[in-house]
Amino acid sequence: MSALEQSLPQLKPVERLKAIRAAVTGDLVFTTSFGLEDQVLTHLIAESGIVVNFATLDTGRLFPETYALWRETEARYGLRIAAYFPRHEAVEDYVADQGIDGFYTSLDARKACCHIRKVEPLKRVLKGAAGWITGLRADQSATRGETPFAAWDEGYQLTKFNPLLDWSRVQAAHFAETHRVPVSPLHAKGFLSIGCAPCTRTIAPGEPERAGRWWWEDEAKKECGLHVGPDGRLIRAEASA
Repeated sequence: MSALEQSLPQLKPVERLKAIRAAVTGDLVFTTSFGLEDQVLTHLIAESGIVVNFATLDTGRLFPETYALWRETEARYGLRIAAYFPRHEAVEDYVADQGIDGFYTSLDARKACCHIRKVEPLKRVLKGAAGWITGLRADQSATRGETPFAAWDEGYQLTKFNPLLDWSRVQAAHFAETHRVPVSPLHAKGFLSIGCAPCTRTIAPGEPERAGRWWWEDEAKKECGLHVGPDGRLIRAEASA
């Protein structure tokens, strides 16, 4: 896999996807949250013709616009995006203990909510998979700058791929416009990084694109847990062997 990792930067995104599919023996999963990069990747995967399992995490707190885009995306590309929901008992217990919006009260409470609504469902999404495709970009935040194109993820026991790692937001937006990729109308309203509605706000001019996520927290700690280790830091996984 190390040879693949070294070759990915020289390839175009569609070629990267084809190379990833050829290298991965077993199920390859793409998780989408319907953000700009994920929509571009959906288009590229459809264009490449590779076989990928599409999945999304429905936290129960998404924007109405996200559900509308979900429906539009399935219709546009003729695919079904599997929905994974949090365990209802865990949500009920959390709300009983913390309140409906308890995640505002402390970092631990917010992380607990993200774990229930995102991290645990993702474990079910990736169970048994051999590869995981994400829409991470290196310039999305300071914590993501050292993310590799491909690396072994010890936590999920698979290889994680970031085929748009070296793209800028401007590149992704230009591609989406040129290829008429459906994108969230919230982007035009200043929501550049879109997650759960209560935890997402518009950003001010000059702010980084993820400033609108969990805006009440320390910038260095603003990850939901999908791409971090037990210590809360973004995983810098070792290169695949």
